[in-house]
Amino acid sequence: MHNSHDPRVLPMRDGINPSCVVLPSVGEGNLIDFFAARLPAVSREDWIRRMRLGEVVDELGQPATPERAFVPGLRFYYYRELEHEAEIPFASPILFQDEHLLVADKPHFLPVVPTGRFLQHTLLVRLKRETGLRELSPVHRIDRDTAGLVLFSVQRETRGAYQALFRDRSVKKAYEAVARHRPELAFPREHTSRMQECPEQFFRMQEVEGEPNSHTQMEIIEQQGDFARYLLQPVTGKRHQLRVHMAALGLPLMGDGFYPVVNDPEEGDWSNPLQLLAKRLEFVDPVTGAVRRFESQRRLRALEEFNNA
Repeated sequence: MHNSHDPRVLPMRDGINPSCVVLPSVGEGNLIDFFAARLPAVSREDWIRRMRLGEVVDELGQPATPERAFVPGLRFYYYRELEHEAEIPFASPILFQDEHLLVADKPHFLPVVPTGRFLQHTLLVRLKRETGLRELSPVHRIDRDTAGLVLFSVQRETRGAYQALFRDRSVKKAYEAVARHRPELAFPREHTSRMQECPEQFFRMQEVEGEPNSHTQMEIIEQQGDFARYLLQPVTGKRHQLRVHMAALGLPLMGDGFYPVVNDPEEGDWSNPLQLLAKRLEFVDPVTGAVRRFESQRRLRALEEFNNA
């Protein structure tokens, strides 16, 4: 049986691998009724258009037609599309590539993987389009707002070995950040806390009482006037960990639209990027045994800019 990675079914198109939907084991009627009901984000008329263009096919490569009868358990493949997608006008250079690994230097504002209103303007799809690597997959994630290094697995056979590095905390990660300077706080310091999702705002995290599940090492690299550049080394990898830990110290990162309060910029406003950069990754390559050390070529804003603002 073919799967979604078999180019005989549907090839990668513009960096997008086809999506898959499986017909339930019980059902009746025709395909257009199923698609319109199961995937209503696409209109019935648009599903008919796509089927007429041959853009919906079954696992044997046979085109779906609107009138075709429902067949329980059959897989169908189609391309995800977005009608209106905002352009993100920043480059994402590749810093390293071999047969197992690819390292990209992500700009601010670019999501790593397709989500919601982002598809073509995501790091993964851009890189697939650029390299033609159909099996490319991120081994870890950084926030859309954060810039810097993202590590990708090139082939499925060795992906698990690289994922295990992050799961087992065998990767040394260093971030740079800009925030205010509070002379009464001593650095270097260790920050540990218990973090969990905010019940009323699922997209934010918060610190709560209880056994710590997050840990960051912090130091100051440079201080000038009211601001400082910090080196943040996460020991654990909770979502938004560095942003939450710094905000908890009364040092919210410059440009942070989530912490301490939500103040998301308008779409297309690139004027105030989050001052957080995934600067370095170090690990022993589990496949080749080589010591790997990657460094982002990006820079955060100079402290003078904030002091003079």
